[in-house]
This record gives sequence, structure tokens and C-alpha cells, in this order.
Amino acid sequence: MKVLFGPAPMRDIPHCYEPVLAEAGLELVYPPFARQMTEPELMELLPGCVATLAGSEPYTRRVIEVAAKAGLKVIARAGVGYDAVDVQAATDNGVVVCYAPGSNHEAVGEHAMLLVLALAKNLLMQHRETAAGNWPRKAQQPVREKTLGVIGLGRTGRATAIRALAFRMNVIACDPYVDPEFAHRNNISMLSLDDVLKWSDYLSLHVPLTPETRNLIRAETIAKMKPTAMLVNTSRGEVVHEADLVEALTAKRIAAAGLDVFEHEPLKDHPFQSLPNVLLTAHTAGVDFRSREDMVRFAAEAIAALFAGKWPGERVVNPEVRK
Repeated sequence: MKVLFGPAPMRDIPHCYEPVLAEAGLELVYPPFARQMTEPELMELLPGCVATLAGSEPYTRRVIEVAAKAGLKVIARAGVGYDAVDVQAATDNGVVVCYAPGSNHEAVGEHAMLLVLALAKNLLMQHRETAAGNWPRKAQQPVREKTLGVIGLGRTGRATAIRALAFRMNVIACDPYVDPEFAHRNNISMLSLDDVLKWSDYLSLHVPLTPETRNLIRAETIAKMKPTAMLVNTSRGEVVHEADLVEALTAKRIAAAGLDVFEHEPLKDHPFQSLPNVLLTAHTAGVDFRSREDMVRFAAEAIAALFAGKWPGERVVNPEVRK
């Protein structure tokens, strides 16, 4: 039984996934190149595999239908997002979709706070000016006793909130679906979206991409923020309407933004790249040495469990295929 390996950047840590799959009697198949596979390449390589340990390659309906007819049973993402998987198509074809919850939320929390601190202290400007031989010794913004608004208080939102509390920030949050016990225990005020936008000095986004959250941050919602507010996005690029954010940053309707995710990646000839009040990272928030090991191991464990007749419940996206 063959398993196609998708995430090229994780090939160098085979000790995290090869033994798990080998013990389950599964044979790994690697693409003949070390980069992200395209749809045509998937359609060529995936048929004949019972599972794929997936990266960000496109598992479209077309790919899934062809592969399912040839025996595909499991798509297991080495990550916590599954935007590249047509989950409905997988469900229609009896293919289990898994992901790796709990593998990278702390990495994202650290990165979100990195962006908050870097924006507050104007780190990029300070580095550039000092490296150029200038001496930009000016007062910068504090984070202590400032208000961090967290939109989405799931794993990554909670990880970010805990770190913000350690910096003595006031934390407020908006999440209509979360258990309020965590917020109550940590003295986090649960507010409406409008109130979080209104009161936040720093606003951090931690929501999945859904029809409800797509373009959540747009001209209408930006208008409710303080002109001194700073936005951080480590969730999904499409949660922000990028043209509206560019306009707001250019017009100084908000002060700054720290962005790790974008509508189209990698960035190329984008206005964000030339704005002085934007700090950019390359979708690295969830990928540190520890989290990438956990992500690929969790995906391998899900595949192994399913072929051992077990059901890795919390890692399954579409439980309706269980029967």
C-alpha cells in the first residue's frame, strides 16, 4: 500500500514520519522533484496510492475523483489548514480528509506576538536606520497596558492571548463559537466584533477561512478601528481584503500592519512590498523546527491509525465518511 508524500520542505525530516508509516505496512512514494506538485502532476502520481501525506498541493475534485477510482482512501494534511483540499469532493468519493490540529498553534502564537512587538517598537525602521549609520533613538510604543484584540479564540488565538498577558496587555476577544471558560479564567473580555475593532490598539486575526470570514477585514470594518491601531494577520490571507487594507495604510486610517499570509503567495509586485508601515513575513508563523516535525508526524499517525482500523477523531475533517 503506497502513500504519496507531498510537502517537499519536510523531506529532510524523514525520522518524523517514515517509521510511523513503515510500521503500519505502508510504503512511501516521493515525487521525482523537490517542490510543490501541480494538479496535472498529482493526477499522474496519486492514482495507485491508498493515501497521501499532503502538503499545499491542489487536491481538486478532478484530482480526487481520478485518484479515488484508483484506490485513494485518505488525504492527510501536514498542517492545520486544508484550503487546498476540496473536502466536499473527498466526502462524495469516500475519502477521509485529516489534518494536524494542535501541532503549530504555539508557533503561531509566538509569531503573532513577534509581529505585535516589532510593529510597536518600529523594529524594521530602527534596524535599517542604524545599519545605515544613523541613530534613530526615538520613543516607541509600549505594549504593556495596551489592548490586544483577538478575533478567533481557538488554539492559535488562545496561544497568542496567553503570550500577550505575559506582556501585561489587556486582552479582549471575539468568538461566537468558543467555550467562554478559558476567557473567564484568564480575565479576557468577550465582546462583539464591533467592540473589539473599536477598542483594540493591536488586532490579531486567528480565524479559519470560511464564507463568513472571507474579507472580514475590509473598508467597512477598518473604519471602526482606531487610527493608531495596528493589525496582525497570521491566519489566512483572504480574511483581509487586501486592496482595502492598502488604501487604509496609505491614507493612515490605521497605523501599521504585520502580515504573514496573503491572498496570492508568494508575493510579487504587490503594494504591500513598498509600504513603509507594513512588516511582512513569508507564511512562516506556523512553521518552526518543532511545529513542522509535529505536523508531519500527526499526519502520518492519522494515516497509520486509519489503516489499522482506528478512527483518529479529532484529526478528521469529514467524519461523515466514517461508515
